[in-house]
Amino acid sequence: MTSLRSIAIDDEPLALRQMCSYIKKTPFLELAAGCRDGFDAVEKISRLSPDLLFVDINMPGLNGLELVRSLDRPPLVVFTTAYSEYALEGFRVDAVDYLLKPVAYPDFLKASNKALKMRFSDEKISGDGEGLFVKSEYRIIRIRFNEIKYIEGMREYIRIHTTAGNSVMTLLSMKALEEKLPLRQFMRVHRSYIVNLEKINVIERNRIIFDNKTDIAIGEQYKDAFHAWVEKNFL
Repeated sequence: MTSLRSIAIDDEPLALRQMCSYIKKTPFLELAAGCRDGFDAVEKISRLSPDLLFVDINMPGLNGLELVRSLDRPPLVVFTTAYSEYALEGFRVDAVDYLLKPVAYPDFLKASNKALKMRFSDEKISGDGEGLFVKSEYRIIRIRFNEIKYIEGMREYIRIHTTAGNSVMTLLSMKALEEKLPLRQFMRVHRSYIVNLEKINVIERNRIIFDNKTDIAIGEQYKDAFHAWVEKNFL
């Protein structure tokens, strides 16, 4: 699963250590750096291009609000502070969330999940008869049907694997996507997989083989429909 590349920024060593440990224990977050002041953070943000910042507001020199406002294209931001009066200011700079210290992990996780959903799309998907428009990260990407090899469900997300060898990940349910795909070309063969029938190379022992590196098991509840398609197209 794609992770949110994250930087923790706090001038208090214990608080910084805690935020870094929270990031490390959260499966969809990746710790890119921990910074003790805003000036160091500016350099790290420029060099590492993070997706998400956990920023303490009340720091000497360059505080968290000033830091975020100084960025031309700021990433997603979760503010942390020991002072509740900063909450309104935090939201004025389009923060994902605001966490009051001491930060409990359940609150941290809730804020991180909000960031994850904002980074990817919601249940919006459109098509033009020849392909799909899906939102991935901050972009809307057009993917032609004939460029799709197979689609992999990953809990709340899907990953669209293309014939070019790359993939596009978006926040979308398998059901929502399945309704947009042409039935003559695509079939769900497993709870977690939809395949492009035109891209199948080999079928062997209830497994679909696309190439030497990719094979997909046919789920028990999908076997009858898939084998019926095979019989119909068998010579």
